[in-house]
Amino acid sequence: MFIYAIMGTIIFRRCSMSYLLEILPSLLNGAAMTLQVFALVLVFSIPLGILIAFCLQIHWKLLHYMIDVYIWVMRGTPLLLQLIFIYYVLPNVGIRFDRVPAAIIAFTLNYAAYFAEIFRGGIATIPQGQYEAAKVLKFTPLATVRYIILPQVTKIVLPSVFNEIMSLVKDTSLVYALGVSDLILASRTAANRDASLIPMFLAGAIYLLMIGIVTIVAKKLEKKFSYYR
Repeated sequence: MFIYAIMGTIIFRRCSMSYLLEILPSLLNGAAMTLQVFALVLVFSIPLGILIAFCLQIHWKLLHYMIDVYIWVMRGTPLLLQLIFIYYVLPNVGIRFDRVPAAIIAFTLNYAAYFAEIFRGGIATIPQGQYEAAKVLKFTPLATVRYIILPQVTKIVLPSVFNEIMSLVKDTSLVYALGVSDLILASRTAANRDASLIPMFLAGAIYLLMIGIVTIVAKKLEKKFSYYR
């Protein structure tokens, strides 16, 4: 009986390994799409968030009101609802996007609002005297932002920014609602087809790997910016 148990265990492990190798390509293709959405949203949303944060420093009430409404809407409504609105509702008024562009636009607008608030808080911590000193040294406004304000703000907000980036890694799973062939959709398809939870666990492991990589990058960047202390 002991020998049969050992043989059964070996056969089960071989079948499991062969099954993993069978479903892995489709999951990796889905992960590639997830990473593509993640990277594009990151590239667009952080600069947009920084721009919005600095626009809030301009003394123009109408501009402040418009930005406040934008941030309120983006942060006050579910991201899934925003995805559905851009892809399914806007075509009713003649504005159409393909699935992936619609997802990237929705994610970018949503996360830019969060990044804007993060950078706005960082900018508020900069003493007013530094702006005055820059004027005395005849720095242009752009040079002041680039060489004095932004490096300090970046160091201050770095932990909060990476918290949002980690959330973005997980939130990319919402693109399945638009039918985008991402990691979650690939794992759900395999799980439903094979009546197995293994694809879902494997997808979870891939997400954990991506979060781990982001965590390592965050620690390295925080260490790099530690010279401002």
